Amino acid sequence: MCGRFALDKKTDDLIQAFVADGNDFEDWQPRYSIAPTEVTPIIRERKHSDSGEVSRTIDSAVWDFHPAFMRDSKRPQFNARIETIASNGLWKGAFAGSRCIVPMRGYYEWTDLEEDGKKVKQPYFIHGDSGVLAAAGLYAVRKVDNEWVVSTAIITREARDASGQVHERMPAFLIPDLYDEWLNPAKLATDGEREHLVSVLEVVSERVASTITTYEVDRRVNNSRAIDPFDSELVEPSPGE
Repeated sequence: MCGRFALDKKTDDLIQAFVADGNDFEDWQPRYSIAPTEVTPIIRERKHSDSGEVSRTIDSAVWDFHPAFMRDSKRPQFNARIETIASNGLWKGAFAGSRCIVPMRGYYEWTDLEEDGKKVKQPYFIHGDSGVLAAAGLYAVRKVDNEWVVSTAIITREARDASGQVHERMPAFLIPDLYDEWLNPAKLATDGEREHLVSVLEVVSERVASTITTYEVDRRVNNSRAIDPFDSELVEPSPGE
C-alpha cells in the first residue's frame, strides 16, 4: 500500500458504524486525500484505571507511528507488515495491547506508464462495496511538549483480487465480527495469543479483499501538496471509466 487514502464520513457516521462513545473527534471533516504525517481519526478502546470500565472512542492520530522509545526520524512509519507485527520490536508492543481501526472510504495506488517517451504515474482509487472500510491499525502514545500525542500505522498484507492488479500490498481490513476482539485493550500475553490474532486477521482480511474494486482517477491526485483534500472529485472515476 502506498501512502494515501480517503475518508468521506463525518464523526457521527463513524460513531454509528463503530458503536463508539465519548471523546469523539469533533473537528474531523471528510477528506479525500490523507497522506503520511497528517491527522486522521482512529477507533480504539481503553480501560479506565479508576473505574475499570472499557470505552470505545474516536480519537485523532498522526499517521506516522512513533512510540515513546523511538528516536525522531525523517522517514515516517505509516505501514506495518502483517508478517512482522507480532515479532518486530517496533510493532510488537502495540500489537499486543494498542490495536486500533483506521476507517477509510478507500485508498490510492499507482502504476507506471510510458507516454510519448516519458514515464508517468497513473493513480487508481481502490475501495470496497460498503460505505466505510475498517483497516487494522496500531497506535502509540507519547508526550511532546507536555501534550500527549497519538500516532498510528496501518497494517498491510499481500494484495488479493482487484488491488493486486495495481500494487502488491494492501491494507489488512477487518469485518465487524472481529471489531471487539481486535480493539480489546487486554494485553496479548503469550506467543500463542499473538499468533492466533495474526492468523484470524489474515483470514478475514482476505475475505474483505474479495470485495475490493478499483478504477482510474485523475492524475492531479499525484501531487498531494497541490490538491484540495476536501475535493470529493478526487475519488471520481476518470472519464471513460
